[in-house]
Amino acid sequence: MRESLIDITRLLDRTMQGRLPTGVDRVSLEYVRHFGGRATALLRFAGQWIELSQRDSERVFEALLSPSENFNQLIRWTVARALPMSIGQRFSAPRFLFNTGHSGLEQTHYVDRLQRTGLKPLYFLHDLIPITHPEYCRPGEAGRHRVRMDTMLGTGHGVIANSAATLDEFAAYAKTSGASMPATAVALLAPAQLPLPAVRKPLSAPYFVVLGTIESRKNHWLLLQLWRQIVERMGVAAPRLVIIGQRGWECENVVDMLERCETLKGFVIEQPACSDAELSSWLHHAQALLFPSFAEGYGMPLVEALALGVPVIASDLPAFREIAGDIPEYVDPLDGKRWGQLVAEYAQAESPMRLQQRQRMAGFEAPTWGAHFEQVEALMERLRVTGR
Repeated sequence: MRESLIDITRLLDRTMQGRLPTGVDRVSLEYVRHFGGRATALLRFAGQWIELSQRDSERVFEALLSPSENFNQLIRWTVARALPMSIGQRFSAPRFLFNTGHSGLEQTHYVDRLQRTGLKPLYFLHDLIPITHPEYCRPGEAGRHRVRMDTMLGTGHGVIANSAATLDEFAAYAKTSGASMPATAVALLAPAQLPLPAVRKPLSAPYFVVLGTIESRKNHWLLLQLWRQIVERMGVAAPRLVIIGQRGWECENVVDMLERCETLKGFVIEQPACSDAELSSWLHHAQALLFPSFAEGYGMPLVEALALGVPVIASDLPAFREIAGDIPEYVDPLDGKRWGQLVAEYAQAESPMRLQQRQRMAGFEAPTWGAHFEQVEALMERLRVTGR
């Protein structure tokens, strides 16, 4: 019997639907990659908690990391074989259980089932945005996320946070809830290993990139209003804005601008699906990454840009300063005038401010998965020693 289980329910569901991996999914895949050789797979299906055999776990882990055309067939066959043997499974052995995607934590029977096992949950905490900024989330999400946080506090043997800023918010939530904190660790996330960028620029004109799902929290609205002013002032000489990311939820005002604002035609370029090679080239040749979010638990685009030597203009958020120190230009997400000034400055071929930021990048070291899992392994060892 292996020491750990990895809950892959969310990963299986999204992969079988053919959906592209989100930031949450990419973290979960790295946990599969790191722990897969010494863990078995757990999935929740048809009211049952199903632990796959060691051999089937290895096969499914490999399929998740490199999905093929017969992925769905493999999963259906594997689950159908394992389901009859899972009925009445007690999970009495004291093993670690990784849940890295907040999956199922809002369901009351999740806690009930855990309490009847010997499993020791280790949760990955991505953010508390639905609680701290409910206005940017779907209706009802704040309540569901509170239940997730209560589940982490009530059943977690350990919680791994993506930043100290996120952990601070979790501790503040625990205090207001009157709950004690489980053992914790902060483990920063590594950027994707992007291919080398193309030598040729994707666009001949200067351009800026904004990277991430289009949703109100990401503040695309500010940039589109700003770009309209820039185009009206500069005409054909205006820099371009490249939006890389899928359309999300409650972003109708942004979609209206993208689809109906004639002034922005040809100056704002939407890239809803981008390969890693394309992303590398778009970022590498950009004047800067623009990151005007109102709230973030981490900020992977910032790390990816700095890792490629690309300047960043970003909101002044605690998580961003934790990751990047004083390298980026920090701006209030509502200060449209300052955003406009910085875009005009960074659009220049020989921008002094842009050159200075690139010089500040000299000492930047992007987080690595090796360092991330050192923190996770250290947390697990502490729990082994204390017997929790």
